[in-house]
Amino acid sequence: MGEHWAKPSDLPFGPIYGVMGEKVVFVEIMVSQADFAAGKSWTEVLRPLKGYAIDHVDIEFLPKGHEGYEVPHYDIHAYFVSHTDHTKYCP
Repeated sequence: MGEHWAKPSDLPFGPIYGVMGEKVVFVEIMVSQADFAAGKSWTEVLRPLKGYAIDHVDIEFLPKGHEGYEVPHYDIHAYFVSHTDHTKYCP
Protein backbone atom coordinates (compact mmCIF):
# COMPACT_ATOMS: atom_id res chain seq x y z
CA MET A 1 0.00 0.00 0.00
CA GLY A 2 2.89 2.35 -0.62
CA GLU A 3 4.60 4.49 1.97
CA HIS A 4 2.90 5.29 5.27
CA TRP A 5 3.55 8.60 7.02
CA ALA A 6 2.49 9.67 10.50
CA LYS A 7 3.65 11.62 13.49
CA PRO A 8 5.41 9.15 15.81
CA SER A 9 3.09 10.26 18.63
CA ASP A 10 0.06 9.21 16.51
CA LEU A 11 1.23 5.61 16.02
CA PRO A 12 -0.12 3.03 15.83
CA PHE A 13 -3.66 4.44 15.82
CA GLY A 14 -3.30 7.25 13.30
CA PRO A 15 -4.00 9.28 11.40
CA ILE A 16 -1.56 7.68 8.99
CA TYR A 17 -1.24 9.01 5.45
CA GLY A 18 -0.57 6.65 2.53
CA VAL A 19 1.53 7.75 -0.42
CA MET A 20 1.88 6.04 -3.80
CA GLY A 21 4.63 7.54 -5.91
CA GLU A 22 4.33 11.27 -5.30
CA LYS A 23 0.61 11.24 -4.46
CA VAL A 24 -1.17 11.04 -1.09
CA VAL A 25 -3.97 8.53 -1.70
CA PHE A 26 -5.48 7.80 1.72
CA VAL A 27 -5.66 8.55 5.41
CA GLU A 28 -5.97 5.64 7.84
CA ILE A 29 -6.91 5.10 11.46
CA MET A 30 -6.90 1.86 13.44
CA VAL A 31 -9.66 1.13 15.94
CA SER A 32 -9.32 -1.77 18.37
CA GLN A 33 -12.22 -4.21 18.48
CA ALA A 34 -12.38 -3.77 22.28
CA ASP A 35 -12.61 0.04 22.05
CA PHE A 36 -15.26 -0.19 19.33
CA ALA A 37 -17.32 -2.68 21.34
CA ALA A 38 -16.98 -0.47 24.44
CA GLY A 39 -18.61 2.40 22.56
CA LYS A 40 -15.57 4.67 22.27
CA SER A 41 -15.94 7.52 19.76
CA TRP A 42 -13.42 8.92 17.31
CA THR A 43 -14.18 12.43 16.12
CA GLU A 44 -11.96 14.77 14.16
CA VAL A 45 -9.40 12.00 13.59
CA LEU A 46 -10.12 10.80 10.04
CA ARG A 47 -9.76 13.98 8.02
CA PRO A 48 -8.36 14.70 4.56
CA LEU A 49 -5.40 16.96 4.04
CA LYS A 50 -6.16 20.48 2.87
CA GLY A 51 -7.02 20.38 -0.83
CA TYR A 52 -8.07 16.71 -0.79
CA ALA A 53 -11.55 15.18 -0.71
CA ILE A 54 -12.49 11.72 0.50
CA ASP A 55 -13.81 9.59 -2.37
CA HIS A 56 -14.71 6.46 -0.36
CA VAL A 57 -13.97 4.59 2.87
CA ASP A 58 -12.95 0.94 3.29
CA ILE A 59 -13.16 -0.81 6.67
CA GLU A 60 -11.30 -4.07 7.19
CA PHE A 61 -11.40 -6.22 10.33
CA LEU A 62 -8.13 -7.93 11.25
CA PRO A 63 -8.92 -10.55 13.92
CA LYS A 64 -5.22 -11.12 14.71
CA GLY A 65 -4.03 -7.58 13.99
CA HIS A 66 -0.79 -7.07 12.07
CA GLU A 67 2.79 -5.99 12.64
CA GLY A 68 2.82 -2.80 14.65
CA TYR A 69 -0.64 -3.35 16.14
CA GLU A 70 -1.10 -7.00 17.07
CA VAL A 71 -4.59 -6.83 18.61
CA PRO A 72 -7.95 -7.47 16.90
CA HIS A 73 -8.81 -4.17 15.21
CA TYR A 74 -10.37 -2.38 12.28
CA ASP A 75 -8.22 -0.64 9.67
CA ILE A 76 -10.25 2.27 8.32
CA HIS A 77 -8.93 3.81 5.10
CA ALA A 78 -10.45 6.98 3.65
CA TYR A 79 -9.29 7.19 0.04
CA PHE A 80 -8.73 10.36 -1.95
CA VAL A 81 -8.77 8.37 -5.22
CA SER A 82 -11.48 6.18 -6.74
CA HIS A 83 -11.93 2.55 -5.68
CA THR A 84 -10.88 1.48 -9.18
CA ASP A 85 -7.64 3.47 -8.89
CA HIS A 86 -6.76 2.31 -5.40
CA THR A 87 -7.27 -1.39 -6.20
CA LYS A 88 -4.60 -1.04 -8.91
CA TYR A 89 -2.00 -0.22 -6.23
CA CYS A 90 -2.28 -3.59 -4.47
CA PRO A 91 -3.55 -6.27 -6.83
